[in-house]
Amino acid sequence: MQDIRLPLIRPGQSVGLLGGSFDPPHEGHAHITREALKRFGLDRVWWLVSPGNPLKARGPAPIERRLCAARAIMDHPRVAITDFEAQIGSRYTAETLKALRAARPGVRFVWLMGADNLGQFHLWQDWQDIIENVPVGVLARPGTRTSARGAKAARVYRAARLPARRSQELADREAPAWCFINVPMNAQSSTRLRHRGAWPSSPEGA
Repeated sequence: MQDIRLPLIRPGQSVGLLGGSFDPPHEGHAHITREALKRFGLDRVWWLVSPGNPLKARGPAPIERRLCAARAIMDHPRVAITDFEAQIGSRYTAETLKALRAARPGVRFVWLMGADNLGQFHLWQDWQDIIENVPVGVLARPGTRTSARGAKAARVYRAARLPARRSQELADREAPAWCFINVPMNAQSSTRLRHRGAWPSSPEGA
């Protein structure tokens, strides 16, 4: 594999992976990160700041700008920000996870997502490869609890669901395994911040 830069981690440790464009990063991202560390018993969380979201027609702000903003808002000793996807030229989560597992064998990765993403998870490239290879932790966000529980991915993998009361076991589970937890709400969103003008547009889009 090509030379890559990743945060320090030891085999046997658990790492939650929160992917996205972070355009812009905000307190809602930080909130679910802190909850994931606590509720899923993770050693670390890495923010995977993506080059762009294939499901969105409009490109995000330049990645260096988003990385800097992410590091400013998520200042936590157990959270790291990485541009791993840009380093390897990946735009799809399944491809990213395959490369991460090859680069850091023995690390127990958990894919993290908001409940809103669970509703469209079946639209992701090779979505079944994701859930078949790493446990998935789903955190409820405002207005998404009911629709997320009825999502196609939730129905297909109903038997692999771990009860919320056992969420601390998720990183130790063999995939497929997923867990849906309710967390205190934070309604902030990147879309709302862009519409308010809190994240001004750039030549590459915002």
